[in-house]
Amino acid sequence: MSERKVLTKYYPPDFDPSKITRTRAPRGDTPAGPKVQTVRLMAPFSMKCTSCGEYIYKGRKFNARKETTDEKYYSISIFRFYIRCTRCSAEITFKTDPKGMDYTCERGAKRNFEVWRAGGETAAGETDEERLDRLEAEMGEKSAMEELEAKVVDAKQEMAIADALDEIRTRNARNERAGGKEVVDVVKEEIDAERRRVEREDEEMARRAFMTETGERVRRIGEDEGEEDGIQVDGGNQAAATLMPPPPVPEFKRVLKKKKDLGAALGIKKKSALV
Repeated sequence: MSERKVLTKYYPPDFDPSKITRTRAPRGDTPAGPKVQTVRLMAPFSMKCTSCGEYIYKGRKFNARKETTDEKYYSISIFRFYIRCTRCSAEITFKTDPKGMDYTCERGAKRNFEVWRAGGETAAGETDEERLDRLEAEMGEKSAMEELEAKVVDAKQEMAIADALDEIRTRNARNERAGGKEVVDVVKEEIDAERRRVEREDEEMARRAFMTETGERVRRIGEDEGEEDGIQVDGGNQAAATLMPPPPVPEFKRVLKKKKDLGAALGIKKKSALV
């Protein structure tokens, strides 16, 4: 420990500085060949190993080797990654695809089928003429669907307008047959007749509610006693009213209750005041 802290170190007599090799290349002199570094990544897509048939799901983590290839898409570098199967340790390689914004599996595994990539894969290998033809066909189908939808909307509007016209014509014909003032009189008579009918129904219901099964009118108990006693009941009520005094007026004055002398019950005698 103390040797590395000294200010001067011992150099033997046969020391030759020219024999010491430089461990790092000077700036500007980059070594030729691909750059490889170890990185930690997750599988960008689900795949199946071609050696053992093991399925590797998307998002599984690997310690991979990252290699910078000489290929470029415009000015974007393309990288190649090397991973190993989790079951048989076979090497699997895939690289980036800047054009399709995805990854391309090269060897060692087969990418699983994905529905959302089916259309993109077919469109990736087509030429400009094929792409133009496909776009024209899609636009033609779209325009045909738009025309069909517009026709359906127009047919619905025409049917609604025809129904409204029929209703207006029917109402005008009825008014012409009845006349101008006569229409108002007819409406008033219909309203009055309806009101009279409702009143008659209410009266009939009330009459049935106060009738017995034999057809007699139901009487209250007070009415029966008054009819039997006649004037005597009324006279008795008047005499009782004159003899009975008026009720007393209630008072709300506070009444103080006398406290009980508990000391006398316990045998305690109060001393008389000295003064």
